[in-house]
Amino acid sequence: MSSVGRMKLVGNLVCNIAIFLIALYAINTPATAQNLINSLTVLDTYLKSTQSGKADFTQVVTSPAKTNPNTDEKTIPKVKTSTGTFEFVRPNRFKFSYKKPFEQTIVADGTTLWLYDLDLNQVTAKKQSQTLGSTPAALIASAPNLKALEAQFKLQNAPDADGLQWVLASPKQADGQIQSIKVGLKTGSDKSVSLSVLEILDSFGQHSRMTFSNAQLNPKFAPDTFKFIPPAGVDVIR
Repeated sequence: MSSVGRMKLVGNLVCNIAIFLIALYAINTPATAQNLINSLTVLDTYLKSTQSGKADFTQVVTSPAKTNPNTDEKTIPKVKTSTGTFEFVRPNRFKFSYKKPFEQTIVADGTTLWLYDLDLNQVTAKKQSQTLGSTPAALIASAPNLKALEAQFKLQNAPDADGLQWVLASPKQADGQIQSIKVGLKTGSDKSVSLSVLEILDSFGQHSRMTFSNAQLNPKFAPDTFKFIPPAGVDVIR
């Protein structure tokens, strides 16, 4: 992938990154029948009970199929898979550490959003409030409950599938980059709630699915966990 393509990929991640703050961990215990209640209520419980977390993630991004204007045949969608780890503390600190296929680190320290591409030897620094504050996704990152989400999203119960309860969120802001968000919720046998899967459809027709494993609920982090210092010798773009 060219450096331009890589940076475009990082840019897309910035637009969507706050969404993933609520998608932190998955509990593998299947939900019991008595726990299957309204999905919106389950989402509200999750938001209120989760203040921090960490997990491994796998992200699969699928490009939309395109039609060849000369033959009217559709091209095969491109699929990109990334893996890494994610940590967060509400409402404004998080870290994505992408391991494969390219090493990238994205850190929000509460003031600055840092994007470090190891292969490009480059760091991009942006004001966190300007980068995330103007997007509907930022509301999810800091939302303490369902009512806060409803200010920016139309929320609907979606049919249960894959052992999960689903909520469909459609941004009320029509000119945003996100078309829809689906969150797959799991209620454990101890009635704890986790968000196992996050699906995003953007305005370009690109579909992103993120799943989580090896999760930890409300862990304690060291004070410098979300501190980022650019490595010596890298280009820093502000």
